[in-house]
Amino acid sequence: MSPLFLFLSFVALLSALGVVLAKNPVHSVLFLILTFFTLSGHYLLLNAQFLAAVNIIVYAGAIMVLFLFVIMFLNLNEETEPHKPALAKFAAAIAGGSLLLILVAALRNVSPAGYDPASFDSQIGMVDRLGMVLFRDYALPFELASILLLAAMVGSVMLGKRETGERNF
Repeated sequence: MSPLFLFLSFVALLSALGVVLAKNPVHSVLFLILTFFTLSGHYLLLNAQFLAAVNIIVYAGAIMVLFLFVIMFLNLNEETEPHKPALAKFAAAIAGGSLLLILVAALRNVSPAGYDPASFDSQIGMVDRLGMVLFRDYALPFELASILLLAAMVGSVMLGKRETGERNF
């Protein structure tokens, strides 16, 4: 394993913990942005430059701006947040522990595949290969997803459209 991979993994794990453990929601979003950047670094190490660029542009850019807008719009602070009972905290700890136990049990016999330089394909993460697979093997799911997104856009426009004399709740 390369030192860059280990460094990116360490930073990704620490920033993911920062997302969960941060008291301030804005700090949590900033930790999430750092997590997305480290994951893009992993994509670059895997020779998937397109996925790295899309991850930065879409998630660390657009989605995080939306998250920050919603957090600032809601004006969340500690005084307005309801206090969680001890039973809820205990149940969350039990659920998290059981999830960790299930993950460890599922992954304990996994052996990672080794690197074989003879069969290594350096073009595996390139855009032209991704496009060929997407439009050749997954053309129908790709088109169904576009129809689903179109229906969601039409539905949101219809819900947002106000008629004269109509009250919104």
